[in-house]
Amino acid sequence: MTDFTNWLALIFGAILLVLYALPRRYGSFIGRERTANRVQILVLGDIGRSPRMQYHALSIANHGCAVDLIGYVESDLHHGILAKPQLITVHPLNPTPESISRYKSNFLIYGPLKVLFQIWSLWLILGYRTRPARWTLVQNPPSIPTLFVAGLVCFFRSSHLVIDWHNFGYSILALKLGDKHPLVVISRVYEWVFARFAYAHFCVTNAMSRVLACNYDSSYKITANIRPLHDRPTSHFQVLTKAHRYDFLDRLADLLAGGDDRKLIDYLTLVKDMYNRKCKLLVSATSWTPDEDFSILLEALVKYSELAGTSHPELPELLAVITGKGPQKREFVQQIEGLQKAGKLEFVTIETAFFSSSDYAKLLGAADLGVSLHTSSSGVDLPMKVVDMFGAGLPVVGWSNFEAWSELVHEGINGMGFSDPKGLLNILMQLFGTNGQLLRKLRDGAIQEGTTRWDDEWDTVAGSLFFPHP
Repeated sequence: MTDFTNWLALIFGAILLVLYALPRRYGSFIGRERTANRVQILVLGDIGRSPRMQYHALSIANHGCAVDLIGYVESDLHHGILAKPQLITVHPLNPTPESISRYKSNFLIYGPLKVLFQIWSLWLILGYRTRPARWTLVQNPPSIPTLFVAGLVCFFRSSHLVIDWHNFGYSILALKLGDKHPLVVISRVYEWVFARFAYAHFCVTNAMSRVLACNYDSSYKITANIRPLHDRPTSHFQVLTKAHRYDFLDRLADLLAGGDDRKLIDYLTLVKDMYNRKCKLLVSATSWTPDEDFSILLEALVKYSELAGTSHPELPELLAVITGKGPQKREFVQQIEGLQKAGKLEFVTIETAFFSSSDYAKLLGAADLGVSLHTSSSGVDLPMKVVDMFGAGLPVVGWSNFEAWSELVHEGINGMGFSDPKGLLNILMQLFGTNGQLLRKLRDGAIQEGTTRWDDEWDTVAGSLFFPHP
């Protein structure tokens, strides 16, 4: 009897120890930190390159609510995040250790090891290193392993899981492997199974909301609250006055030259030509990922340069500035260098650069035309860069051969669409080879589209979820 009692006490003690070791619950006796609506925001990526999630954090903090912002810190954060340390706490995720990264060339080893490391890191930071929160807002994609870990922690902590859908993770994977690949099929099922456990969903387009609600087998149907939350520009994207535009163009030559005196002279000449309307400034922002096809832009610019030097001398020179960081940048730069050496870009100058958030906003305000090459792996997401361009009053031309494009860009009003290099070339000739009336019309439309700002959209859609009582 004594042995039985001892075993029973041991088992009971072990159960208590396990229960005590589990993450503290929001609003429980142990986890009594009930700061009205504390929110965890999870980005399994570089926070600095996830502007929408930073905007979420700022909007939540503007309501006086504490925010734990979790993700990798690999680039500069929004200045507003740094200005609110009393409300927004940034929790950096540890990078993949070298002991795992050395297997990067062997995906069958590297992939599972990296996911296991991420599961452990997320479990610790979501469940133990941050306070219990009423809400956990997760960026998707990536969905593996974020949806699984976040859902599990929310279960133990009695938090509400909200998924912010930027795209579908399996559709991005399908760009590399194909729709029928087993990993894509598994990813698709995983994404939809774990998405069903969320309390609510935000989507970047109406089309994405419809897909979540209607377009899948009833076994995976999502019945939770689905809300379209469109990207909108924040207040630091503004239309520049003529004087402010000239001030930035004077600085642009230095920013692009990077200390190279020869380049500086060339760029100063181009800027002078911009004042005289002999040169136009094109801007495109990218993450250099497979869902953006920059070969379309290169082919169109090569043909534009050829026409400007032969049958269409009225066409102005072009300075195309491509901003951003990402895995395919080096390949693109090599293509540019090859075309320059071959003399195929005589009337076009292409420069890749990375700008601070404030300089990027001014670059958009100073440009003549924005270019989007986002092809949309799912067909129902939209590039946030177009929204930023509208906020700066910059008209946009872009790849338009997907369903959600018309939700944002209205043909001939605030932008124009194309589906191949020839279409882009024709648009450039229409906008730059005439008296500029069409370009001015598109700019007026872009300015009008940019009047609706992020805070207006967020307060109506997300604010009513997180803060239902005014």
